[in-house]
Amino acid sequence: MSDRSDEFMRIARYLAPLTEGFAGAFQLTDDAAVIAPMADRDIVVTTDTMIAGVHFIGDERPDLIAAKLLRVNLSDLAAMGAMPLAYTLNIALPDSIDDDWLQAFAEGLAADQAAFAITLAGGDSVTTPGPLALTITAFGTVGVGQAIRRSGAQAGDIVYVSGTIGDGAIGLKLLHEEVAGLTPDRRDELIGRYRLPRPRINLGLRLVGLASAAIDISDGLAADLTHVLEASGVGAEIDAAAVPLSDAARTVLDRAPDLLAIVLTGGDDYELLFTVAPGYAAKIVKIATDLSLPLTAVGRIVADRALHIAGPDGTEMQLSRKGWVHGG
Repeated sequence: MSDRSDEFMRIARYLAPLTEGFAGAFQLTDDAAVIAPMADRDIVVTTDTMIAGVHFIGDERPDLIAAKLLRVNLSDLAAMGAMPLAYTLNIALPDSIDDDWLQAFAEGLAADQAAFAITLAGGDSVTTPGPLALTITAFGTVGVGQAIRRSGAQAGDIVYVSGTIGDGAIGLKLLHEEVAGLTPDRRDELIGRYRLPRPRINLGLRLVGLASAAIDISDGLAADLTHVLEASGVGAEIDAAAVPLSDAARTVLDRAPDLLAIVLTGGDDYELLFTVAPGYAAKIVKIATDLSLPLTAVGRIVADRALHIAGPDGTEMQLSRKGWVHGG
């Protein structure tokens, strides 16, 4: 954007259409948006920033970058049992970004807005000499006092995860050419899981009133479970052999069993990890059936305030790192 007139033109052309249906956005013509309070609903707010070369490779298609940016925020809403409402978008664009890139980026946002029933409400656009930087702040709603927190896990609760774990971390290794020998289909599947998260919005909505605690697995299963344990003042015993793997990830681990540590610590899963009292186990089975989504018990909450992970041979695993370190 060479000057302010170019910036406003781009906003009007590519971003303002994304506010359709959200009256409080005022088609991005005002300095701020208005979100009207809702009776009997709390507003849940989350924000994430992605920087080229740090949080994504940088050579992905613009629509995929847009989708990942929105979906990592939707995953945070899902973890709290919130229904998506609206989001703001801040973009810092280097000179290498042209109108074709921005149009494809906006098309990616539009597709996911339709898929997840969320609308752009506002934001900011600037130029930068540095790498592409993108920030979304997402808003959702949940019944008053019903947001699922990290701090409610209790000794005796069962620890569940949704979907499969480790695909994103292995997909990133494939992009860095650190894993070889997979068929093209398997390779594409794992890379796709890294590039395009699947926020579990419907699962989060169903867990309200059932889950004692929840978190989305973005930094790695071990690290994110540790966040829950610290917030709740408890510990956990996890069976690594019970952690669900996709067929593609299992193929990789069959050839390189040492990558199990990466599965447990690598991050970019964007599945939900949640704790539930044993008496709700049958309800979890029903939810899994209703959503056609595997929900797997991988361990239990204990009182001793430590995380113990039993390896496939039954001995306790010693992980050199627990997960992604922000800024590292």
